[in-house]
Amino acid sequence: MAGFIEEADRGQLSLLPGSLDDWVGKDNPVRVIDAFVDGLDLKKLDFETVDPLDIGRPGYHPSVHLKLYIYGYLNRVQSSRRLERECHRNLEVMWLLGWLAPDHKTIADFRKDNGAAIKKVCGQFIELCRSLGLLSKAASASRTSCIWPRRMRIAARPARN
Repeated sequence: MAGFIEEADRGQLSLLPGSLDDWVGKDNPVRVIDAFVDGLDLKKLDFETVDPLDIGRPGYHPSVHLKLYIYGYLNRVQSSRRLERECHRNLEVMWLLGWLAPDHKTIADFRKDNGAAIKKVCGQFIELCRSLGLLSKAASASRTSCIWPRRMRIAARPARN
């Protein structure tokens, strides 16, 4: 194929960075998500299964799902199946979750079981982003325009009398 750019040999050894941390820049937004969620007391925020169960297969800690959830809405990835795919192919998500990859059913169940707590955390995260100047002017004008999906925006509005 003379005259065309040749692809690399897939079996060729390379000297890529040895650590996943080397692939995620120090100013990457996933580092903000990671630090924010790690600083939360999930038990006080009423997340379920914060304490591990003594029976059955070990589950994922709620912070794993919360990090994935916030990442998904910041990047407009709302489907549980698409979030599952991101866990297998996106370096930022791999870094954020420490190579963990929950399946779509587990992600969907977390949303279903922790809806009210997720809303509280999203509100806190938006306030943090505002205070750090991380939101655009358009996003900071509307409390719900940043990461809440449409169905949560409706639920977040105060009830009319």
